[in-house]
Amino acid sequence: MIKLVKWLKGLFIAVVGLFVYTGLSVYTFSLQNNEEKSDAAIVLGAAAWNGKPSPVLKERLNHAIDLYKDGKVDYLIFTGGKAPGEVKSEAKASMDYAIDHGVDMDHIIIEERSMFTRENLKYALEEVNRGEYDFEKYILVSDPLHMKRSVLLAKEMNLSVVSSPTQTSAFQTMETKLPFFFKEWMYYTGYIVTIPFR
Repeated sequence: MIKLVKWLKGLFIAVVGLFVYTGLSVYTFSLQNNEEKSDAAIVLGAAAWNGKPSPVLKERLNHAIDLYKDGKVDYLIFTGGKAPGEVKSEAKASMDYAIDHGVDMDHIIIEERSMFTRENLKYALEEVNRGEYDFEKYILVSDPLHMKRSVLLAKEMNLSVVSSPTQTSAFQTMETKLPFFFKEWMYYTGYIVTIPFR
């Protein structure tokens, strides 16, 4: 019985330690920003509303457009499929917004099939390979708390990426930040836990 209690106590400490580690990892990684010169920026999708970028997507686009205009990237890759009932895919709404804000259409690549982060990256890479672009390095653009898991998924696909989260975000208040943080915390914890089974 004593051994069982010790075992359960050890398990509890390990689980708490894991959650503390993953929570801190998501938060501290969100503070990192690397804008070194790369071939293209991959903008992870977010909702489009009535053919226009949602506030969350708009901030990601604004950041990517700034990277393009500052010469940090030569191409912008927009990701995201069409949600039920929407008039445009996230990627198409992103492309239209970028063109309206001075981005050359010839420097835009879109994929319109993905519905979540892993697919954003997978289908973006397929479009790059289909177009026979000679890209070696990417800047990954999303909201700060989304970056840790996104970069790990990209590296799983052998993409050379650096993290450049939006400098402004639609997630401004604790009421909006906390649910997003907890979601990413759980996703990242699940990612870590399942590594031995892959």
